[in-house]
Amino acid sequence: MLSGLLIVLLPLMLGYLVPVRHSGVMAGINRGVNASVYVILLLMGIGLAGLDELGRELSRMGTQALQLFAVITACNLVALWWLSRRLGLRMGPSPVVANAPTTKLAALLGSLSLVAVVAGGVLLGLTLAWLGGDVIFRHAEQWAEWVLYVLLALIGCQLRNSGMPLKQILLNRHGLAIATALAISSLVGGLLAAPLLALHWNEGLALASGFGWYSLSAILVGDQLGPLLGGVAFFNDLTRELLAFILIPLTIRRHAPLAIGYGGATSMDFTLPVIQQHGGVACVPIAVVSGFILSLLSPPLILFFLSL
Repeated sequence: MLSGLLIVLLPLMLGYLVPVRHSGVMAGINRGVNASVYVILLLMGIGLAGLDELGRELSRMGTQALQLFAVITACNLVALWWLSRRLGLRMGPSPVVANAPTTKLAALLGSLSLVAVVAGGVLLGLTLAWLGGDVIFRHAEQWAEWVLYVLLALIGCQLRNSGMPLKQILLNRHGLAIATALAISSLVGGLLAAPLLALHWNEGLALASGFGWYSLSAILVGDQLGPLLGGVAFFNDLTRELLAFILIPLTIRRHAPLAIGYGGATSMDFTLPVIQQHGGVACVPIAVVSGFILSLLSPPLILFFLSL
């Protein structure tokens, strides 16, 4: 199992070793990440279509995702509320960052487009099965695994060239505290939810380690535990992001760590413009550091727990 972990982590580490100084190359890497995510989620949808008694399995997936989300969210909110009282941060409004997609609709459409890709994969799989082409079900998992290796290498390269020096991360104690509280409370939630979902403890921890990075958590979990639990991971982390868009404007003035932290890994990208718009420029470095740390932790934690 540990050898499998190393095989999957190797592309991530190799990608992290590659410095990129040309903006055109970096833009190509970013497009490659987006394309890889869409391809793997499409293949995950095709894999879901190959499940026996699809309707019942999808209902089970939705129930499990809702239970997991409820338990982890309760743990997150308690931990981040406590941290908010300890840190005493207060934020205010500020001008919008130039060119930032601050409308909730734009952010939500980006998230929901991934749901549409999974649904499209299910429909494509059902169509191919009806046409007698169910051979794709046998190859979808293998294809997804190869694309996953490419994706991990590209993500490692993104993290290396994100412009976030290690010194800057370590010196931002607020970002470190928020990321730590979110990560620990999520793992506690995963442990508590595992018996409810009839899962092993390490599987519960793996599902909880996405920290809102729904595209990657779905891919890694689905590759090891099958498309059903990959779907649970996807919808659990996607729902986190959707709830974050609601919580941020409501809580950031009085409970900034809660608003910044609940978005998890997305606080450095998808939810960052909303955080900045409602909390001010002072929130941006805290949110970026918190999101970066959680993004760095998520892949190795998921792979480690799945290897146990």
